[in-house]
Amino acid sequence: MSTTDATWLSQDAYDRLQGELNELIAARPAMAAEINARREEGDLKENGGYHAAREEQGKAEGRIRQLQELLRVAHVGEAPRGDSVSIGNVVVIYFDDDTEDTETFLLGSREIAATTDITVYSPESALGQAILGARKGQTVTYTAPSGVDIKVTVVSFEAFGG
Repeated sequence: MSTTDATWLSQDAYDRLQGELNELIAARPAMAAEINARREEGDLKENGGYHAAREEQGKAEGRIRQLQELLRVAHVGEAPRGDSVSIGNVVVIYFDDDTEDTETFLLGSREIAATTDITVYSPESALGQAILGARKGQTVTYTAPSGVDIKVTVVSFEAFGG
């Protein structure tokens, strides 16, 4: 994985996600006890409490795996500065040829969205893929999920502070 396709997290974001992971792991015994208690209520086919507890356990385990992988591959700190848009940059673009129609967003992991008020676009999104590697002043076109081609120009970009 190169630094341009790495997931960059501020130390605060990393710590918050690690804390969430620790809480989920610590809750495993209580969740297992809840499932066992519900199992003892009787017929599992018609035991809504049991099925709800199992579903919650599945969601929690999925989130644990997601967080473990994210934290395993994440780079903590400031994304490297470069001469083209990279993951971890706050990007300003304008749409079509209208310099007044601008948008500012962070190109990065959706996980970081909870740590900032700025809009976050994934590098895997159509817009994210189009601007990744673009230079200041460069115009790129991407196809929106609706099928419409959209032209954007990169006004500026800088490393996300946090």
